[in-house]
Amino acid sequence: MESIAVWQGATLGGIVAWIVISSYLNVTRKLRSFLQPWVAHHVIAGTPLIFQIQKYQHWFFDALFSGLSCVVSVPFYTAFLPLLFWSGHGRLARQMTLLMAFCDYSGNTIKDMVSAPRPSSPPVRRITATKDEEDNALEYGLPSSHTLNTVCLSGYLLHYVLSYIQYEDVSMKFVGLALVCLFVGLIGLGRIYLGMHSLIDIIGGLVIGLVILAFWLTVHEHVDNFIVSGQNVTSFWAALSILLFFAYPTPEIPTPSFEYHTAFNGVAFGIVSGIQQTYHQFHHEAVARIFTPQLTISNFVGRVLVGIPTILLVKFCSKALAKWILPGVSNTLGIPIKSTNYIPTLNGNGKKSDESKQSGYIQRLFFSQQGSFDVDTGIRFIQYAGLAWSVVDLVPSLFSHLSL
Repeated sequence: MESIAVWQGATLGGIVAWIVISSYLNVTRKLRSFLQPWVAHHVIAGTPLIFQIQKYQHWFFDALFSGLSCVVSVPFYTAFLPLLFWSGHGRLARQMTLLMAFCDYSGNTIKDMVSAPRPSSPPVRRITATKDEEDNALEYGLPSSHTLNTVCLSGYLLHYVLSYIQYEDVSMKFVGLALVCLFVGLIGLGRIYLGMHSLIDIIGGLVIGLVILAFWLTVHEHVDNFIVSGQNVTSFWAALSILLFFAYPTPEIPTPSFEYHTAFNGVAFGIVSGIQQTYHQFHHEAVARIFTPQLTISNFVGRVLVGIPTILLVKFCSKALAKWILPGVSNTLGIPIKSTNYIPTLNGNGKKSDESKQSGYIQRLFFSQQGSFDVDTGIRFIQYAGLAWSVVDLVPSLFSHLSL
């Protein structure tokens, strides 16, 4: 028990120390002044390559690469991961959820720390087929999140499949690795073709993704054991989630990156807290898995038809509850509050304030430049934590009652 408390305290204490030291030494600005010019130079130098690739413009390639970008986007994974939990592959689902959260935080932290531009459009032709892609275009360029996430998640999925099926055939392992490499290559090529990234962004996403994947394959067993059978799991993860908000760097200008991190930070907390409470009921290794007599296709379809509306309802209710509770708690404690998106009456003119969006993200969890508590971060966190909790706790309870 003492050793557990020691390493948990050391981890949280180390993050606090980093926050204090990096703020005092202005680490973000110093790193940016060193890295940003170098990256920007390579972005400009890589523009001719983008033109060369875009010379092969065709509606088929537009549709292909836009579709691939959607398949490896954060919204897609957010929709896909609940299905993985309900299919009986809980271990894979929770590992990929936490890995996705780690990738999202790491990638967006580097993006906003470096604050390097994307290829200039025009002259580069940029294709944003979805609202999600339009929002992605507002982020900084290095590294390519799509490339980074694809390397990590497809690489981990390959590792899981080979371990689960226990293939000894070297040729099958080679085929799997070749397919992953082909997929990653198509994603990287597609991001350049769509005008969303330059070559340096793709290389950065590839290298960082490989580093994160290697690290995760080293620690994933320890992380999973801690979540399913550790002590102080929920309280530790809650403290970790809050500290990660403060550790986030301040970008040159605001981007959606911090909002994406907030959402997936909430997802990770909801998954961890729910699994910790219900592992032995719904998520142990002996649960029914899809394509077995215990979980037929018809039963799985029934799970989806019950589960999707339920988690969407919980997401809506969590957001409404947070919008009602957080302002009230803040007023009770005498904390000045404001909202840039969710509660128009708390924003002076009822519109999204550009000035308030300029606030530093270290302060954004609680205080903006005007000394007000921006409740949007808390609302978004609670909203997605509630959604994730329902995926692994509430919905499996419904499945049990409905014999699904």
